[in-house]
Amino acid sequence: MSTIGRLATDKQEASRINWKAYASPQHSFALAGTLMPWFFAVALLLCLAGLTVAFFIAPTDHQQGEAYRIIFVHVPAAWLSMLIYVVMAFWAGIGLIFNTRVSSMMASALAPTGALFTVLALWTGALWGKPTWGTWWVWDARLTSELLLFFLYAGFIALQSAIDDRRQADRAGAVLALVGVINIPIIYFSVQWWNTLHQGASISLTKAPTMAATMLAGMLLMTAGLWAYTVAVALYRLRCIILERERHADWVNSLMGNR
Repeated sequence: MSTIGRLATDKQEASRINWKAYASPQHSFALAGTLMPWFFAVALLLCLAGLTVAFFIAPTDHQQGEAYRIIFVHVPAAWLSMLIYVVMAFWAGIGLIFNTRVSSMMASALAPTGALFTVLALWTGALWGKPTWGTWWVWDARLTSELLLFFLYAGFIALQSAIDDRRQADRAGAVLALVGVINIPIIYFSVQWWNTLHQGASISLTKAPTMAATMLAGMLLMTAGLWAYTVAVALYRLRCIILERERHADWVNSLMGNR
């Protein structure tokens, strides 16, 4: 083999080794600690920019007046409640298939934030629904499927907490998470499949948005900011989970001894 060929092979092997290293709790703990403050900073900046657009730049809606501004929290929260569940199920599935501990830990770290955004979406939806629909709640297909999403998050967290064996808890939670993914397209397409009070999507991948550019900008800024917050909080929670599960490992004892 030529020198260039050997160098290319060595580089590929080194790359594989580096990626595999981050599958270990010790390396993941260090990486999460490095990335976490950056995501918190990005989240703060984007959310401040989004709120500025939402309350000071975006125009008043000609039909709903100022009450519509709750969409700058409601819509990003609803989007993220679904996105986080898919990401959580992905990591849980990776942990189930490849038996990687950090993947399962990441799924556990994401679940509380997903549940939080689901509650926020339901709560802000109720606040928006009262002046718009004249009621706080209806058993609408979109609302009911979103409520089911909260129960899926709660069930995932409760199931993992109820099983003492962490590996069995991870596997059981992964099965529940993967089965629950079927609810995500139901939530998204519910306004198309059934006759509901909930309005259709204002943003579509195949159509031009039906809202003003400043409204769209504010909503996207808030979504990006809340997603950065989700990553930051998940990394923080991941570090806590790693310390709890690896508390008997030598590297954890060494780390705690140095503080």
